[in-house]
Amino acid sequence: MIMHKSISFLAILLLGMLAVSCEKVIHVDLNDAEKRLVIEGVVGNQAGTSKVLVSQTKSFYDGNQFAGISGATVSVTDEDGMVTTFTETDAGMYEAPSLVGETGKTYSLLVQLGEQTYTAVSTMQQQAMMDTIYVQDDNLFGETRKVVQVQFTDPPGRGNGYRFVQYVNGRKDKEVFIYSDELIDGNTATISLRYDDDDDNTAIHSGDTIVIDMFCIEDRVYKYWFSLQQSARGNNWSTPANPVTNITGGALGYFSAQTFERKTMVAP
Repeated sequence: MIMHKSISFLAILLLGMLAVSCEKVIHVDLNDAEKRLVIEGVVGNQAGTSKVLVSQTKSFYDGNQFAGISGATVSVTDEDGMVTTFTETDAGMYEAPSLVGETGKTYSLLVQLGEQTYTAVSTMQQQAMMDTIYVQDDNLFGETRKVVQVQFTDPPGRGNGYRFVQYVNGRKDKEVFIYSDELIDGNTATISLRYDDDDDNTAIHSGDTIVIDMFCIEDRVYKYWFSLQQSARGNNWSTPANPVTNITGGALGYFSAQTFERKTMVAP
């Protein structure tokens, strides 16, 4: 009996100590990393799609506000020497509505901010058009989802990259969909836009309106999106690094001369 009471008392004491330890506040130091300039530049093959976004990385405590940087001088020069100056339309947003890129041409970006100069070069690839898009049921790890399939024909010649952006009822999917022509060079391919996001707002249901944007990009830009995708999915063997950039001067981001196509459908 005495032993039983001792064991009961010991159990109560341990539970009390556990309860106290569970209430202990753990302080985590979130140090602010050094802020970096970010340049996201595009020369498109349609009017109104040539834009350059200049911003700054944010610390953990800065919230979701866009950190646009004003006062930059932004221009793009084509291989024929034609210079187009971009106009700042909003804080950090620089646009050139009349600049329409051409397949096969190389474009050079110049961004000047104070005493710093940032440059990049990109060549617009031949455009591959979407033949069709459709939705089919896809079983992944025992879960059935509706997934968009995109069929297109890759132009002959290695080095073509593709990026797709998916919208479900007007909401942009956060998933990075990118593909290279390494295994499909010169052939017709069907790509599944499989997503890892469990957000029900971007899951596809019957009756949803689906919009797919397709961008044809060069290999250097593909590497940027690929490294960003791998980092977002935690597929790095070491500490996640900044995405590979084609911009010189110390900025993060990318510059892409790219083609654009959009298709819309309603999920059955």
